[in-house]
Amino acid sequence: MLGEFKKFIARGNVLDLAVAVIIGAAFGKIVTSLTDDVLMPVIGRIFGGLDFSGYFLRMGPIPAGYSGSLDSYADLKKAGVPLLGYGAFVTQAVNFLIVAFIIFLIVRAVNKALSFHDKPVEVKPAPDSPEVLLLREIRDELRGSASNRAAERLPLDGQ
Repeated sequence: MLGEFKKFIARGNVLDLAVAVIIGAAFGKIVTSLTDDVLMPVIGRIFGGLDFSGYFLRMGPIPAGYSGSLDSYADLKKAGVPLLGYGAFVTQAVNFLIVAFIIFLIVRAVNKALSFHDKPVEVKPAPDSPEVLLLREIRDELRGSASNRAAERLPLDGQ
């Protein structure tokens, strides 16, 4: 069984997948930072707040001993208050759209690069040899004389 596992792990597809997962996780952190630290504050500012991920609706009562801020999503959530965190959902939706758009751009670039390499190369025909040119002239002369002979046999003006 250990030998089969080694064979499975050594396959190229498994290694490629492992590398893709690691790079994807690092890329996800970059996109999360871009969204949380750059885009969402701007979007939040447009909608009237500095931290868009803090938008929520309280769905239940606040516990009796709660002493934190009533406007803090994180504190209320820690205290066990049922919340509808639509700001956090919007933040994740923006994260998804950014990742999807970047993947679209990457796939588009790869498809363009592959189609560039798949274009047929135009090959100019080699110049004709003198023998080929002579044979073409003979053919054209024969065609011309054959059509002249046919024209001689046709009656002119209905005769």
